[in-house]
Amino acid sequence: MCGTLLAHLPLGLPSHKNVPLMFEGTFTALVTPFQNDQLDESAYKNLIEAQVNAGITGIVPVGTTGESPTLDYAEHYRVIELGVQYANKRCLVMAGTGSNCTSEAVSLTIKAEQLGADAALLVAPYYNRPTQEGLFLHFAKIAEVTKLPLMLYSVPGRCGVEIGVDTVVRLAERFSNIVAIKEAGGSVERVSQLRSSLPASFEILSGDDSLTLPFISVGAVGVVSVASNVIPAQVGNLVRAALSGDFATARALHYQLYPLFKDLFIESNPAPTKAVLARLGQMHPDVRLPLAPLAPASWSKLEATLHTVGLL
Repeated sequence: MCGTLLAHLPLGLPSHKNVPLMFEGTFTALVTPFQNDQLDESAYKNLIEAQVNAGITGIVPVGTTGESPTLDYAEHYRVIELGVQYANKRCLVMAGTGSNCTSEAVSLTIKAEQLGADAALLVAPYYNRPTQEGLFLHFAKIAEVTKLPLMLYSVPGRCGVEIGVDTVVRLAERFSNIVAIKEAGGSVERVSQLRSSLPASFEILSGDDSLTLPFISVGAVGVVSVASNVIPAQVGNLVRAALSGDFATARALHYQLYPLFKDLFIESNPAPTKAVLARLGQMHPDVRLPLAPLAPASWSKLEATLHTVGLL
């Protein structure tokens, strides 16, 4: 009886065939280049051009990697505006518009839509630790004021609160523009829970480069990547291989790139990534306080990793 039942069960990943997906692929959580504490627009343009040339699916300006907490409103809007301008419809632009203040997140999201962003990324409110009902009401308020497709962002290690699976389901059922989640809780089991609880059209992306492969194996459709600031083509190749079912190739790329995935977080993000991009001649390594420049010992280890993965 059991054998007969198993013979008729579908095998493999949840099917997304004939389901239109917006976010399948690789999105780069862009750093924000600075020089003398000012936005370096030339370096920013070159960074986006490199992303487009590498075939990236989309860019994410003014997320955590973009040091959004240290930007004033004018800078925040300028980074989005330039991202839209430089991408020039050649890839998607998903602006970071989250906040731990609901009214601020509403305003940022409305402005991102006015500036031409294709979508918005909404991090869970941090520090104030809302209940699940508070999270639902927070994201609901944002969804009500915009037509942009919205990607939730659950990262309990930074925010101190997880967007519960039931809360994601409630939001997806209630709001047609809440269509995806960036999952950075570090749990394959949670991705399985999300995938089994949500319609196939609701997209799950990894928020950790080192977990992209296992997350895709249970139904995620891509990654919002830090490493792709440095190696966009390689991260894209890994994601495409995994999504096509070529897990042998994806696994080989994962292990080749894993040392870099790990060591880009040797200190607080994005200081290591900016140090690498500076070493490659693409921008200054400047970060804004309270982040500090990469310590010499950390740089020595990271530089050795760059040799290991063939970037130097």
